[in-house]
Amino acid sequence: MSVENDHSDKKVWTRERIISVAASLPVIFGLAFVSYHIGAFVPAATATTPRPLNVGSAASTPALAVATSPSLPIEVAVAPLKDANGAPFKLGDFFGKVMVINLWATWCGPCRQEIPELVKLHKEFHSRGVEMIGLSTEDPDASAEKVRKFIQDFQIDYRIGWAPAQVAAPLMQGHQAIPQSFVISRDARILKRFVGFSAANTSAQLKQALEDALK
Repeated sequence: MSVENDHSDKKVWTRERIISVAASLPVIFGLAFVSYHIGAFVPAATATTPRPLNVGSAASTPALAVATSPSLPIEVAVAPLKDANGAPFKLGDFFGKVMVINLWATWCGPCRQEIPELVKLHKEFHSRGVEMIGLSTEDPDASAEKVRKFIQDFQIDYRIGWAPAQVAAPLMQGHQAIPQSFVISRDARILKRFVGFSAANTSAQLKQALEDALK
């Protein structure tokens, strides 16, 4: 008698298992379809700074452009920076102009894909009053030669420097993935933030954001 009961239980469990698996198939195929169609997005890399930025995970979703409007934090605007030639500057020096601040690193694959597009945009918009500034999240001492070689290899003609923690942390707001780009208005408001790089979308969206900022 007990053997028959055990056999009956196994039959019921098997039917339920089959029904459960069958019900999940549309979800599985749906996820596969979505994954296929977002495959062109290049995920952001994980930013690292020598001291003392807390490293987080890389971006997991292709949320490229985020509209925003807070002002550039004062500690970011007045922080002393140095460019690749050792010249000092501050982001606040460029208030009154539209700015693009790009956080990147020499080892970052998506950054390497994005920077040629930034060079093109700089050539197009610099004469219209746009200041583009690339800030590496790397250790300025350890990466100095790499950054200078990167500038030559990629023919970067805009200002390149380094982002200390007091600049990178308030901008990233806990999202430690790079590249990240910020479009700053003439009155120092953060109009749009871009995380990661999409060959299909980022350049066009960044260009439109600059056009809007210049109006």
